[in-house]
Amino acid sequence: MNYFELFDIPQSPVVNRKELAKKYFELQKQNHPDYHTKADESDQNNSLEISAAINKAFNIFQNEDKTIEYFLQTVGLMEIDEKYSLPSDFLMEMMEINESVHDLPEDAIKQQVAEYGNKLKEAIRPVIENFQPASTGQQELLQLKEYYFKKKYLKRILDRLSD
Repeated sequence: MNYFELFDIPQSPVVNRKELAKKYFELQKQNHPDYHTKADESDQNNSLEISAAINKAFNIFQNEDKTIEYFLQTVGLMEIDEKYSLPSDFLMEMMEINESVHDLPEDAIKQQVAEYGNKLKEAIRPVIENFQPASTGQQELLQLKEYYFKKKYLKRILDRLSD
């Protein structure tokens, strides 16, 4: 089931959050099992499955990174649990940040990671904001994929700080 189709929203790396909430409540009103208690067992099971898919899609679309990941999967540019080779210059910068974890206060590391994340987001912003299914090329989508994996790497650094 394609969640973009389920919600009847454009297949895009970003979703309109206001439209998303509105669609969610409309879909749940139509499909939630509580509204189908008098239906036969098959219809009740179908309602339960659709309602679960609506919830899963809503959770994905509420999270910017998960939306990008799902979008890239739907356009065939990313596999589930894909291992991605990040550029060596990025990995060198991350090695420097990782090495400073023992020397700098946690807040300083968080700030470094946040600044780097903001720099990444600024670089990819034109691709996200100007996305058009008919005109956005493969190269821009591959940039989006690299952005996604770089952000995922930054998140792992932050997650390790909490340990």
